[in-house]
Amino acid sequence: MNEAFHPGHFGPETTQAADGMPRRPWTIAEIEAMVAAGIIDRHERFELIGGEVVPMSPKGARHEMVKVDLNEHLQRLGLTQLRIVPETTLRLDDKSFLEPDFIVFPRTVPFEDLRGYHVLLAIEVADTSLRYDLGRKIGIYAAWGIPEVWVIEAGALLTHVFRKLGSEGYRERLEVAPDDTLAGALVPEVTVRLTELGLKPC
Repeated sequence: MNEAFHPGHFGPETTQAADGMPRRPWTIAEIEAMVAAGIIDRHERFELIGGEVVPMSPKGARHEMVKVDLNEHLQRLGLTQLRIVPETTLRLDDKSFLEPDFIVFPRTVPFEDLRGYHVLLAIEVADTSLRYDLGRKIGIYAAWGIPEVWVIEAGALLTHVFRKLGSEGYRERLEVAPDDTLAGALVPEVTVRLTELGLKPC
């Protein structure tokens, strides 16, 4: 599932869709202009990957409950050297952005300068998007040098931890049970035990 994905693949002036037909890639600037003009609804949820618009799955109640409880816990950590930001747009290059559920990065990095290589930990809460988050999206995170990713299954509360980034992706993948403690490899102060948030697997 840890699919290889390389930033260099973003170079062509066309992308190829699932039907095999070439498509013109969009840039972030063009997407932002279409949102400003009302062509794209500003509330529409999607990611831009190599110029392709990839719709995101609707957020279910369970996903939101886990995300809200996790956010409250992470903000209570009161970390002075780090920012833990929910649902921000992470720009990777001029044709790619992701919408992680959480990212952790140094407070010294201004939001307007934030790029993938600043991120120390990315966290995804996955429900209907689990296959995508564990597959293609993990490959994208690896390609852009994010050193660690947690993918939390909203239902089972099982966390898939990807770390030890190498040339072919993440060399270590762990599965952490909901009653075990999660801690970041580069940011050990970012820690959580999901069952202590009052959450129960379902």
